[in-house]
Amino acid sequence: MTGPSMPAPADLPLDQVRTLLAVVDEGTFDAAAAALHVTPSAVSQRVKALEQRTGRVLLLRTKPVRPTESGAVLVRLARQVARLERDAHAELGLSGAGEPTRVSIAVNADSLATWFLGALTRVPRDPALCFELRREDEDHTAALLREGVVMAAVTSSPDPVPGCTVRYLGRMRYLPCAAPDFAARHLDGPPGETLAGAPVVLFDRRDDFQDGFARRLGHRDAGPARHYVPTSEGFVDAVAAGLGWGMVPEPQARPLLSGGRLVDFAPDRSVDVPLYWQQWKLDSPALATVAEAVASAAAEALRR
Repeated sequence: MTGPSMPAPADLPLDQVRTLLAVVDEGTFDAAAAALHVTPSAVSQRVKALEQRTGRVLLLRTKPVRPTESGAVLVRLARQVARLERDAHAELGLSGAGEPTRVSIAVNADSLATWFLGALTRVPRDPALCFELRREDEDHTAALLREGVVMAAVTSSPDPVPGCTVRYLGRMRYLPCAAPDFAARHLDGPPGETLAGAPVVLFDRRDDFQDGFARRLGHRDAGPARHYVPTSEGFVDAVAAGLGWGMVPEPQARPLLSGGRLVDFAPDRSVDVPLYWQQWKLDSPALATVAEAVASAAAEALRR
């Protein structure tokens, strides 16, 4: 008579995977233990068992705890399993099914300020959804998908994150703009020569968009006088106020150009940034509904 078979090394016990997620979300083993209503020793044992099973170090024992690259894969798996469980509960009419379904999305600030919120208003109200938006630069939103922090993202990358699908949305056009008085004072000449000495407005210290534009014109970065304004609306207001020049999204620039508050100091030098929708590769009704609404709104708001 043989005993029960041992699980194959590739099997991933869900209690261990959920525990790993709790540690990452709570930040410490003790906080995860409190959230799971078990002892810190049990949490430590489950994580250790999962690391032994996978043969990988899954957590960096920092404060707060952070997942390794391998750990991030399992954290994403845990979030996807939780998403499927909630969808199944809703379809079966089990307890808690009346609670709104939460959809976490990473989106860049310019999309958030121009067209993305309008997309969310197109999502049907039944079933009820709650949106958790994470603002991040379009070059970095894919990282939040890869880490499992969000289930969908507006990104500039056409390369799908592992476990995700990708869909082209359109192009956001940016215009090189400045206030008229600023342009007369600082940009009277070929832009490739004048930008290097003119004050510039940047979103944050990771924003290299203006530098890239300046290099394309004159092989030099934008000037050393830099103003950092970390909101899309504030960025445009700072450019219109004459603090510096900047690359302004076309939907925000057009009314200010028409009203004389901005000038396009380098006509025919606009820059188009392609945007894509990436989402978990799950059969989730909530996620599918949001994806269709986003694609529909993007088709109207963005250049094809």
